Amino acid sequence: MKEFIHKHIALSLGIVLFLGLLIGGLILHEGNKSATTVEDGHTHEKTLYTCSMHPQIREDHPGKCPICGMDLIPIVKSGHPESGHHMDPNAVMMSDEAMALANIETQVVGSGSTNKEIRLFGKIQPDQRLQQTQAAYVEGRIEQLFINAVGDRVSKGQTLAVIYSPSLYTAEQELVAALQYPEANQRKALVQAAIEKLQLLNIAQSQIQQILKTKKASPYMPLKANTSGTVVEKTISQGDYVKQGQSLLKIANLGSVWAMFQAYEGDLPFIHQGEKIRFTSEAMPGKVFTGTVSFIDPILDAKSRTAGVRVVMSNAGGQFKPEMIITGIAVANMKNYNHDIVVPKSAVLWTGKRSVVYVKEDMKGHFGFMLRQVTLGPSLPDSYVILDGLAEGEKIVTNGAFAIDASAQLDGKKSMMNQ
Repeated sequence: MKEFIHKHIALSLGIVLFLGLLIGGLILHEGNKSATTVEDGHTHEKTLYTCSMHPQIREDHPGKCPICGMDLIPIVKSGHPESGHHMDPNAVMMSDEAMALANIETQVVGSGSTNKEIRLFGKIQPDQRLQQTQAAYVEGRIEQLFINAVGDRVSKGQTLAVIYSPSLYTAEQELVAALQYPEANQRKALVQAAIEKLQLLNIAQSQIQQILKTKKASPYMPLKANTSGTVVEKTISQGDYVKQGQSLLKIANLGSVWAMFQAYEGDLPFIHQGEKIRFTSEAMPGKVFTGTVSFIDPILDAKSRTAGVRVVMSNAGGQFKPEMIITGIAVANMKNYNHDIVVPKSAVLWTGKRSVVYVKEDMKGHFGFMLRQVTLGPSLPDSYVILDGLAEGEKIVTNGAFAIDASAQLDGKKSMMNQ
């Protein structure tokens, strides 16, 4: 019996020893296996994939973006050991594949031509120097009106209207009475005074001579045109009562007109007298006109923040008509900025308070992009002048900057919104 018990115990100890050796071997095997995944103190981290257009997407396997369907690209960590050296933690790292999928384009910056094109809008106006107002020299009623509408052409000396005026009748009667004064010396003085009074009322000399000849007064006064041109404004109708000095018509000589453009205050420093402006009009498609700036308004309009830019145009053929809409372009050569950096507008991200660009830094097999704040100069048609923040020869992102900035924001790095 005792012999049986001793054999049973020995068997149990053997089994326990076997199991211990087996478990130890497994642990040692797992330890060796685990050790194979460690190299130089770094484990092989599992690669994550994201979308270049939607950096918030994170997947542990390649595939398609669930939002836009683009191919997912691997995320490359900054300071990656394959890069050969540590990179700034705020740099956004991207491989060639990631850059291609995000359609990122770069360009070496340098100085360039700084000819600024300024787009201007305006309209044709009458030349105010050739425009006159036709006023009533006596008060009364418009008995007859020979001008029907705005646009009628008139000649100097043409009768525009006939005014019935009791006050004119009274002044003419004074002349008739003076002619009948018995004392010769006094009669001459009284007649001269009455004539001068009528002349002050702009009564024609022929009408005064008629009174001297017939010794009869008339309450009707013909209103004669004081210039030749086109009626551009009409404020009366037949039968209206008018006051002395009231404006009745405006007559303009349209042989010369003004092309009046409105320039924003930010563009005014680049527009000068003597410079050329090319402009077109929808009323004359296919035609391009060129004029010279003759005057720039010294005062800004408080509401539109613009100032008028005047170009005098000959209009002998009458092709330019007042109120015609025109669109012009002025080209300004900004000599003060010829040696500054010029970058495409697509490269600049503007936050409302500052302007930033992404500068490309080359590494072994990977590319890093660093945020850089810049100071903008004048705006050109498709580019900006950079006054500070970039050096000639640096590479900047000209397309895809928003995708890079979105990735930086999601990774907690410096970006246009949290710099």
